[in-house]
Amino acid sequence: MGILFRGAVVLVILIVVPLTAGAMPPDTAVGYDSAITETISFFPGERLSYALRWEFILAGEATLEVLPNDVVDDRPVRHFALTVRSNAVLDKIYKVRDRIDAYTDLRLSRSVLYRKKQKEGRRERDIVVRFDWENQTAVYTNSGRSKAPVALMPGTFDPLSAFYFVRASDLSPGRIIERPVSDGKKCVRGSAEVLERETIRVNGRTYETLRLEPELRHVGGVFEKSPDAKIELWVSADRRHIPVRIRSRVAVGRFVAELMSDSTETDSDWIQ
Repeated sequence: MGILFRGAVVLVILIVVPLTAGAMPPDTAVGYDSAITETISFFPGERLSYALRWEFILAGEATLEVLPNDVVDDRPVRHFALTVRSNAVLDKIYKVRDRIDAYTDLRLSRSVLYRKKQKEGRRERDIVVRFDWENQTAVYTNSGRSKAPVALMPGTFDPLSAFYFVRASDLSPGRIIERPVSDGKKCVRGSAEVLERETIRVNGRTYETLRLEPELRHVGGVFEKSPDAKIELWVSADRRHIPVRIRSRVAVGRFVAELMSDSTETDSDWIQ
């Protein structure tokens, strides 16, 4: 059961910019758009809820939130959060209560702090990753135990913040979005290709979407053990780029996360 939920968590962390092997050399780094803030269309108060399913089993729910700006090391920052929990039935078998908090600079140009609290079955982890830009390193700590610092590339994001960077990017079909990503253990290049526009139905509603597919060659865990593993992500084709459906295929089955509610939802041209 643990591997099933870890697969579902990977889905909702979205890995739109997954941790792939092969660090990006400084001289080939992608040119980062300093004006990305002009295209940001998510704001504090946005709350997106998802149903998590493995095959046909409803396993739990996840929530993505944009929280009010905060302060880290005396500097204002953006604050994003992800929570994942198993439902009452699966709680009796394998209880999951996970929360991730990610903080970036206000320009959404790099990560500042990443926190992950995991309670999965009998396993608990309390992870903190501090992005030290003065020394160009990330320091990973789990329950007070630190690992050696990892060198950062310019503009590196944590996995959750990377997703919000993708949402603020130009997602024209045919584009490949690239960005350095670090979980505190390594710093590598992540990428995702924008494939095509699609009309899909989720929970009785029709959405005009863009379909994205991340690179998974060297993603670990259940994906590493599945040679034909695949993740697809559908985001709304409007300026908000809301994730509507995330779907994966791995050796142990299919995982799906689908949008249940959007607390910031208004009448807009992306709902037909």
